[in-house]
Amino acid sequence: MIPKECKRLAEVDFPIAVVSRHSAREKSIRHGHPSTLHLWWARRPLAACRAMLMALLLPDPCDPNCPEEFKTRARNILPRVQGTVGAKDLDLRNELLRFIGDFANWDNSTSPTYLEAARGLVRAAHGEEAPLVVDPFAGGGSIPLEALRIGCDAFASDLNPVACLILKTMLEDIPRHGCGLSSELRGTGANIKSAAERELAEFYPTDSDGSKPIAYLWARTITCDHCGAEIPLVRSFWLSTKAGRKRALRYRVVKSVPPELTLEVFEPRQDSEVQEGTVSRAKASCPCCHITMNAERVRSQLTAQRGGADVKFDESGCRTSGARLIAVVTVASDAHGRSYRLPNKRDYEAVWRAGEQLDSIKGQRLPHGLTPIPNEHIPSTELRRISLPLYGCSDWGSAFTARQKLALSTLSRQIERSSSGTVCELLGFALSKQADFNSSIARWANHMEKSVATFGRQALPILWDWAEVVPISDSTGAFLVAVDWIASAAETITNMLPRPGQVTMADAAANPVPDESAAVWFTDPPYYDSVPYSHLADYFYVWLRRIQCIGNQKWFKGDLCPKDAECVVDRPHSLSNSTKTPAYFHEKMAAAMASGRRSVASEGVGCVVFAHKTTEGWEALISGIIAGGWTITASWPVATEKPARLNAQENASLATSVHLLTRPRPAAAPIGDWGDVLRELPQRVGDWIERLQSEGIKGADLVFACIGPAMEIYSRYRRVEDAEGREIPLGGDPTAIEPYHRGFLAYVWETVGRLALEEVLGTAEAKARNGAAGALEEDSRLTALFLWTLQSTQTDVDGPNGNGEDEDAEEDADEEAKPKKSKAGYSLIYDVARRFAQPLGIHLEKWEGRIIETEKGIVRLLPVTERAEQLFGEEDAAAISQRFEEDVKANRNLSFAFMEDAAKAPEIKASSRGRKTVGKGKTQGESAVATGPGAAQPATTLDRLHAAMLLQRSGQTNGLRALLREEIQRGPDFVRLANALSRLYPKESDEKRLLDAMLLAVPRS
Repeated sequence: MIPKECKRLAEVDFPIAVVSRHSAREKSIRHGHPSTLHLWWARRPLAACRAMLMALLLPDPCDPNCPEEFKTRARNILPRVQGTVGAKDLDLRNELLRFIGDFANWDNSTSPTYLEAARGLVRAAHGEEAPLVVDPFAGGGSIPLEALRIGCDAFASDLNPVACLILKTMLEDIPRHGCGLSSELRGTGANIKSAAERELAEFYPTDSDGSKPIAYLWARTITCDHCGAEIPLVRSFWLSTKAGRKRALRYRVVKSVPPELTLEVFEPRQDSEVQEGTVSRAKASCPCCHITMNAERVRSQLTAQRGGADVKFDESGCRTSGARLIAVVTVASDAHGRSYRLPNKRDYEAVWRAGEQLDSIKGQRLPHGLTPIPNEHIPSTELRRISLPLYGCSDWGSAFTARQKLALSTLSRQIERSSSGTVCELLGFALSKQADFNSSIARWANHMEKSVATFGRQALPILWDWAEVVPISDSTGAFLVAVDWIASAAETITNMLPRPGQVTMADAAANPVPDESAAVWFTDPPYYDSVPYSHLADYFYVWLRRIQCIGNQKWFKGDLCPKDAECVVDRPHSLSNSTKTPAYFHEKMAAAMASGRRSVASEGVGCVVFAHKTTEGWEALISGIIAGGWTITASWPVATEKPARLNAQENASLATSVHLLTRPRPAAAPIGDWGDVLRELPQRVGDWIERLQSEGIKGADLVFACIGPAMEIYSRYRRVEDAEGREIPLGGDPTAIEPYHRGFLAYVWETVGRLALEEVLGTAEAKARNGAAGALEEDSRLTALFLWTLQSTQTDVDGPNGNGEDEDAEEDADEEAKPKKSKAGYSLIYDVARRFAQPLGIHLEKWEGRIIETEKGIVRLLPVTERAEQLFGEEDAAAISQRFEEDVKANRNLSFAFMEDAAKAPEIKASSRGRKTVGKGKTQGESAVATGPGAAQPATTLDRLHAAMLLQRSGQTNGLRALLREEIQRGPDFVRLANALSRLYPKESDEKRLLDAMLLAVPRS
């Protein structure tokens, strides 16, 4: 056993860059990957979990307490995979780290040689009795799966029934079933598909030329309030945007009473030939009379249609209103690629017959008392993420069309009849994939020409137009395709796990693991208000419980997934009655951490993963760790996200997951001296910034990763006190002066900000506060900090692109809940910007409307082009250039438009909520420094730099040269700032291009 005093390898070093590369690449490895067994949200890459587990389980050979026996056995094991180990302990440490990095590679993860080496190293460290790894927030099971892979015992628990079923099937049932499971699953699946095809074929008729439909493209409809025309709500009329295969719909208005819209399929020669969609952010435009209907009217009409996903027919089966079929996607055996046609009478007749068939069965009762079609209520406690109830979808059945419900219920019944045990559970997962691909909120991806899943992101918004797949086809989204994916994943799991694990449903705050029994407590807890797990899981839960072998399990007895004890914050909404507040999350997280502290042996270690980008979420997590009795001993950021994902573009979205390593804090831990803690902080954080940058960690990832080493200083004590015996809390009021009111984290943010400014602007900036001598003005420091935080971590990911099964892919749904298209510029969460700005003497409200714009909690750094009017007024660039030349010749200071009319400065008024309101829809913090009409507006170095960039952009070389000569005479600040911002702006940005071109024109001394 590893002695209590011996450090684990992860507490001294970790191959960040290598593991990050393999973790990010894994997002593109899908077929056969265990994560494709069943969707779970925010699942951690196996590579990161595998590498971190190895580093947590192995002792550091350089530690004097490291057992000699481990060193000897490790030196015998490692040469089997990577050559001879040097004689020094440091050599052995480096070789272990190299092995961990190589083993993170997906290609090596199932290699018998690497597996035996990993398991041998674990046995060398812990003896023949396998160490126990506990994960109380197990979710999709990445951590316990990897624990079993490397020879540990694993205990996994979760509060969610869907998560527990995934864990039980993956960690217990598949390993016990053994070889042959995949073949049995594929065979049974084929039989079910054949039986379902006999029942459902008439509802998906083949075309007269033998072509087979693989998807039906639908649109919800509303009636124009002005002209009475039916408006199909279509985001885009593109059907295929593939090069050489471009197809689209175009409409023509038929003048009648009311007007009608007819459609045709055509091949556009130019993109401009494709008409604009009829809906954006819930506002609908009528193509007939061109009026725009607001979101309230659209919502009202769809609510009256219970979501509008179904077609309304008259008694003879003719469509009268409701959803409109706008195109049918077909394939032919003798043709390559997809074909697109308009709907015909037979298409609607099939839908009508499916509705009639559904009516005949939906009132029946299954053997365990449930109706065949889900009628469970959709809760209204998470309307920010699940907006369906706002459009009349009051129960889960209303998220599907009649034909989709008939197909899902038919498959469910066939699964019930044809299978049992593990095979039945896996076929239930295939039914979940059917529900994911075949709903009225599943998308048609015109750039790939295929259907994509409902869960393009961690939300269930309304979708105006959607794709209905054919479950009995052989194309994407079909039942047998889903079975093949699951069979491949099961085959991988069978081959990689030497033993089953143990799974139970449990609250993480009251975990049933015996006291001091775990060697490693490793978990990835919920991310504050980021993912409403139980609300999302209801979508699958209601279908899974209708399969009797699953529904009879004790976990599936409730109507919906349990929510009362879930450790999350529900996003506020006027229609929500949720009590899941930040205070609740803090209390629940602290209880979970305390439960984990109790379950870990005295020589054991813990690891908590977190990837949320809000300061509130971080503070709640860290407070819980400390209150739970842990000391943070190390902090490792691992890149786990693909940097090109939607929410990473031009904002500070995290690409890394920070792994906080912890040890049980001794009951006799000392009281810390605040002076000592504060003196140690800059050096500790500075060293860490340097280390992380060497590993390619940048921007927001680096900022949040610095919280870990700072907390190492603070959390080693049972409390920290100042000289008067007053406790310094973790959090507090960041605007306060006294440390015991301000809190430790405010000093962490200040330290990181100062070190960042020192790096990008020079030593004088590190000492700058409230305009200290030698420092650039506030706006320059704010811009530099903004851009420094927005730098992105690059992982140099290779490997194939995703293939449509990536649950983290974020498709553009253009639904109401999604933020509107971003304005130009770069964005930060307001609280992050405030945390940096306040301690460095930067007043955000002073620069509102001048270099930043704040709206709905997001601060946007204005692009240079948007500053042209405030700098130059209504004059054109040529006139400004001439004026600058004259000012320089006359030895006059340059003047700008905002200086000439101070009354144009934004006025700050007090709002009723005690916050400062700056213009329409813009809020700032309490510590505002008012700059109302008439306030002095001096020009800053940044103003003059932006003016030079605008002159460069417009080709006004004479004025630019005059301005540059003036700035060179003024001092070095202008060129210093220009060079700094050039290094910070993204390589392909217009600002960097302008800066670099402008710098070439700077006179050389």
